[in-house]
Amino acid sequence: MTATELLDAPVSHSDAPDWQAMYDFVKARESGARTYANSIDTVIERGRLARVFDRAGREYLDCLSCAGTLATGHNHPQVQARVLEFLQSGHVTQALDITTPAKYRFLRKLLECLPPDFARHVRIQSCGPSGADAVEAAVKLFKTATGRRGVLAFHGAYHGMTAGALALTGNLGAKRQVASLMPDVHFLPYPYSYRCPFGVGGERGEDISLAYIERTLSDPESGIIPPAAMIVEAVQGEGGVIPASARWLRGIRDITARLGIPLIIDEIQTGFGRTGHMFAFEHAGIEPDAVVVSKAVGGGFPLALLLYHEKYDAWQAGAHAGTFRGNQIAMVAGAAAMEVIQSEQLVAQAGAKGERLGAALRGLAERQSVIGDVRGRGLMWGVEIIDPDAPADALGSRPADGELARAIKKRCLANGLIIETGGRHSAVLRLLPPLVISEDELDEAVEKLERSMREAMEG
Repeated sequence: MTATELLDAPVSHSDAPDWQAMYDFVKARESGARTYANSIDTVIERGRLARVFDRAGREYLDCLSCAGTLATGHNHPQVQARVLEFLQSGHVTQALDITTPAKYRFLRKLLECLPPDFARHVRIQSCGPSGADAVEAAVKLFKTATGRRGVLAFHGAYHGMTAGALALTGNLGAKRQVASLMPDVHFLPYPYSYRCPFGVGGERGEDISLAYIERTLSDPESGIIPPAAMIVEAVQGEGGVIPASARWLRGIRDITARLGIPLIIDEIQTGFGRTGHMFAFEHAGIEPDAVVVSKAVGGGFPLALLLYHEKYDAWQAGAHAGTFRGNQIAMVAGAAAMEVIQSEQLVAQAGAKGERLGAALRGLAERQSVIGDVRGRGLMWGVEIIDPDAPADALGSRPADGELARAIKKRCLANGLIIETGGRHSAVLRLLPPLVISEDELDEAVEKLERSMREAMEG
């Protein structure tokens, strides 16, 4: 059956079209905003931990894991068992913000996972099911609590696609055609050593960044009124997998504390073990004023939370709401996933496996001149693809080659490896495997990546 015939045919659960017709049907009906499906041009049907299978029976090693959502992989048996047990229990599956046994158990487990000092004073706002809504909630909270209106964000940031979150996002692609985004957002330089905004890189670049930020925020003629908050990622994800060093994060916490600026850490992609710490900010030993989480917190189901210090709890009832903030299935799955992360020691494993993956990727960079930089933390890595024949800048960095990166990603899919691109010019190959991935599977991923790289360059 062709895509056109499927469009015209009545809906029937007995229809069993081939995968290509199914893909074409969905593509014909979906909006132009679709993204992942444009490059993963098949019909993914089943999954098991770090593996997925398409409708044609092809197997893939999944190093995207739903943009980092699936910390425990696809259909982890312990998470799956808890969800199935809950669905058969007769308990409510949606509950707004009403107290339920599922919520009680989830919050108890969440508090176990938070740093003790932060957990001691935390207040929790359940948000709409996307991370972007948690960002929106954070902005509203701190504007309410401080009476200020500005928000500070960073070059290369990604905080979501709703209007306020998009205003805080660095990438211009989705912003150009949207009028009247949230005003009073000011962007500051993030420490991106390979393409340092100050042209120096390393610790010197970090020091200049911190000095610039402090002097700008202290300058009575900077044009920036005292802001309601600063939001930052400890590791920029969509921006190209750029980790901030512990010293830079400590510098940011020191500046914001001295100037009375609440600090929000966006842990939507990095939270719950991804970076080899339960939360990425922990490697710096800092305590933020608020943390936004989503993705892994729901165990594979939609859930987002704003976690903040009780001293900022200035909201009145109904100040932030949403019908699906009481997603009981996500709370059950999230609590089960956190138990798996603890019992299987996946945080420590992410650190150890990350060292193995990083070493393998750096070895690959020595063999492939199109790799300009390899960077990451835990099981969150980026490989920046460049044009090795183009002139280098003062730092020795060569121009990004997004076209080649996309060609490599396409070859990866053909070779049974799912990855994603991001960063400037979409030239960074991003690996976000589930934390349960084995060492052998990591080796397999690097082997498939290198093969795909060679094929893309030959092609």
